[in-house]
Amino acid sequence: MNDLDAQARDILQKNDRGGFTIPTAKLYPFQWNWDSAFIAIGLASLDQNRAWEELENLVDGQAHDGMIPSIIFRSDDEDYFPGPAVWQTNNGKLSGTGISQPPVLATVVAKFAKEQGTDGLERARALFPAMMRWHRWWHDHRTPEGLEVVCTVHPWETGRDNCPDWKIGLNLMETDPELEPYVRKDIVHANPEERPSQEEYDKYISIVKFGRDHGWDQKVLTNEGPFLMADPGIFFILLRADKDLLWLAEQLGYDAEAKEIAAWIAQATANADLFWNEDYEAFCAWDVKTGTFSHGFSNASALCFYAGVGTEEQQAKTLAHMQRIAANTQFGQSSWDPASPTFESQRYWCGPLWCQMNFMIAQGLAEQGEAALATKMCHDLRDVIQLSGFYECFDPISGAGCIGRDFSWTAALWLAWASPSLEQINPVQEAHYGRY
Repeated sequence: MNDLDAQARDILQKNDRGGFTIPTAKLYPFQWNWDSAFIAIGLASLDQNRAWEELENLVDGQAHDGMIPSIIFRSDDEDYFPGPAVWQTNNGKLSGTGISQPPVLATVVAKFAKEQGTDGLERARALFPAMMRWHRWWHDHRTPEGLEVVCTVHPWETGRDNCPDWKIGLNLMETDPELEPYVRKDIVHANPEERPSQEEYDKYISIVKFGRDHGWDQKVLTNEGPFLMADPGIFFILLRADKDLLWLAEQLGYDAEAKEIAAWIAQATANADLFWNEDYEAFCAWDVKTGTFSHGFSNASALCFYAGVGTEEQQAKTLAHMQRIAANTQFGQSSWDPASPTFESQRYWCGPLWCQMNFMIAQGLAEQGEAALATKMCHDLRDVIQLSGFYECFDPISGAGCIGRDFSWTAALWLAWASPSLEQINPVQEAHYGRY
């Protein structure tokens, strides 16, 4: 067995907390939403039942309104801020945050069901109602009044916390003057130069305070909160997940739900152009309050292939951006354009390569006939892990590991996608969930 295969297995075992997996010790000591979805993909290569348990434990954290929180708190932990005492949600049988994260769950469940046949479909059947409620929550609670696309109320909800995309919305809002003093823990466990700035963090916590002050009424948070932006990452990931949820509904005989999901898909497909920044010739984030586009190509821009949307011309222009960026980096697709003055190769979402984003981008490329580029992205991730180990993310130019070590989703996607042990099969096709 490859030594890195063994290390990856050890990391997943070390980060297992009895049915759910933390991303990494101290820095992220709880169950994170989209982390668990990608972790389950790696766990499935070791133990299919344990992979399903990961997803089932994630769903256990679902809030009463249908939201699955970005973090599920089964305890408190002094190593992390902001913990449950700050969020004060009390919105489910388990404590969680008051925001969500990109909905990868249905896509992973559909993958398992396709791979495992009848047994997989039966495990999926038990999860379907919760997934349906969560997707309904996105379409009902995160679609602002007068708009037909799902948006986000917090940079943390996007999963791309300090991406320069959010500077527009953050610059428009004020830090809450009644914000209580707090002590960050992230910069204790990681290099501050690789984490968000203090000004950004103050505004992140100000949004949390607004939600808490309004009893976590999610429609108030969406329609009246201090931050509201349309994120191509959430939009494309949800559209893809809706397509996977539709497949599950059809397989499981949920006819009424299938019609509802099909309507979501039709509406999103018709409105994908709202993310197209003609001046920049890319799918970009935009501020809902002002209509202002972000002028930068992020790794979320490249997820149009994963969602299966975009005209032939739009996809060609997206590929041109990706090829231009690849010529200025060494490894994979960076989280932000290196030609931008706001690019920082090791600061969280301002530049580093993220394995889960590259995994989804490569999947979409393979499905849209760009197999060579998809395979290159797989091999780039392999190379950077072989160079630096299992970090949270990586400098796309030097390959240096950034922020968290012994990171679970990196270990998981190594086992499921990037390991040389998989060369006997096509690594891109192994990640293939189906065409739409």
